[in-house]
Amino acid sequence: MPELSGSELLREWRKVMDSMVSAAGSAGSPAEVPRQLLQPMKRQLELVQDVIERERRVQKQLAGLVFGPVDTVFQLLEETGTMLRSQAQELEAAGRALEHAAGLMKTQAELFERSIAALREPVDLARVATGLERRARKSPARQPRRRTPPRK
Repeated sequence: MPELSGSELLREWRKVMDSMVSAAGSAGSPAEVPRQLLQPMKRQLELVQDVIERERRVQKQLAGLVFGPVDTVFQLLEETGTMLRSQAQELEAAGRALEHAAGLMKTQAELFERSIAALREPVDLARVATGLERRARKSPARQPRRRTPPRK
């Protein structure tokens, strides 16, 4: 059966109702009336079922149009959360790498200072042996205190 528009369905339903009224009026005996009304009533039932099915399809399409963008927003939010978690993990790794590099640089600084002190020792001994004054020692460089974040 071809799909009819809303106005065509209404026109068809009116025809069926008119047919039922005329059938009821032209019936010769009361026994013939149910048989004559049966076919138009079947057609009316088919039309009502068709209207209900169309309404369900329209409701489903409308729900899809309404919930489609909402689902898309939630999907984007989920992807954003995943991306933020990945960025946080990368920042943690970078922080650990910087901390490791800072530790290596401190060790290098200590080795450098010890090397200078070791190289100066023979020079200082030679000065004393020749009667020159000993060089004034510099105080070790002050290291800034590291602030530790408050614990939760």
